[in-house]
Amino acid sequence: MHKGVSLMLKIAAVLLALSVPAAAQDYPTKPIRLIIPFPPGGSNDVVGRMIALQLGDRLGRQVIVDNRGGAGGIIGTEAASKAAPDGYTLLIISIAHAVSPWLYKLQYDPIKSFVPVSILASGPNVLVVHPSLGVHSVTELIALAKEKPGQLNYASAGIGSFQHLGGELFKLTAGIDMVHVPYKGGGPAMTDVLGGYTKIMFSSMVQTTPFVLNGQLRALGTSGAKRNPALPDVPTIAEAGLPGYEATNWWGVVAPAGTPPEIVEKLHTEIAAVQESPKTKEQFAAQGADIVQMTSAEFGTFIEKEINKWERVVKEAGIKAE
Repeated sequence: MHKGVSLMLKIAAVLLALSVPAAAQDYPTKPIRLIIPFPPGGSNDVVGRMIALQLGDRLGRQVIVDNRGGAGGIIGTEAASKAAPDGYTLLIISIAHAVSPWLYKLQYDPIKSFVPVSILASGPNVLVVHPSLGVHSVTELIALAKEKPGQLNYASAGIGSFQHLGGELFKLTAGIDMVHVPYKGGGPAMTDVLGGYTKIMFSSMVQTTPFVLNGQLRALGTSGAKRNPALPDVPTIAEAGLPGYEATNWWGVVAPAGTPPEIVEKLHTEIAAVQESPKTKEQFAAQGADIVQMTSAEFGTFIEKEINKWERVVKEAGIKAE
């Protein structure tokens, strides 16, 4: 009797082992949800939508974008952490994912609650002002901020966002006092800057480049180590009067912890193919971003390093959740 039960258990185990790769081969059999933990219009949304359409084409199933904004990306990220680990829920993350642990009490673990799938791209921010502010360079902005301490406001996608970190780094490096105005995402922030209500923003190039090119905003400098091909006439912030300033954002895809490795591998392979497509390369280049490729394991190590790096920045800058 015991031998029979043991044999049946072994057979069941073998069948289960065989069925998992088979499930990965069949995957996906229905639409996939891509949670973007910020409102439409920001850099996470722009990058997520760039990838979703082509990934859906390659997988033969629609990748549906689900904007879940709020609390600096925490609401959408928490929703993703609680989703079934079956490959049908994915999450876009960015630098905010590495900063949130040092600002908020989270209901998820930024590392253990997820499995890394693929990093997508990285890109600098661009310091823009509304033309009505009347400044034309980084040095003019710093001079105005010193002349009017605490009177200039800059917008961001929220506390701990890339825009916020870029702004605080600028303040620390320049030795000036500007007031941070957090919004519920890069989209709402940009809307107010375009309207001239808040006149300064350190915004991701993937979100901002179109508004610079059409003249709605004036770009004073980009935050990369060298000039960006998308805005070749705009100097880096470092060369425009603030030596040593550099800030770069990144975006990637993760899935809920427990998602089968075979499905993660399939997603990674298809995303890599999307990254290699001429259309994707053209889209990212036009927005001032660089495609980045790593294995899923390398991306996991990268996320851990980013979380450790930004702990020091958040504490030194005295950034706190409000």
